Amino acid sequence: MIEYIKNNRLKVKVRANSYENKILDYDKERDMLNVSIKAPAVKNKANLELMKFLSKLTKKRTNIVRGLNSKTKVVEFV
Repeated sequence: MIEYIKNNRLKVKVRANSYENKILDYDKERDMLNVSIKAPAVKNKANLELMKFLSKLTKKRTNIVRGLNSKTKVVEFV
């Protein structure tokens, strides 16, 4: 996953309310990582779970820069 991070940012498409947190695949055409998240897309729960999941994988803090209310997000690593 680290090889897809460019300029400390990563484009992510989230599938909320899934069975488990995991990286599904990388879409080369859209330059986007597809991720499934257990939390529902209600009251910011999926966003928080995504940030925790990516932070755990990369050992870096994460912020959602764009797409708080969308399936497609831009995540920044600090």
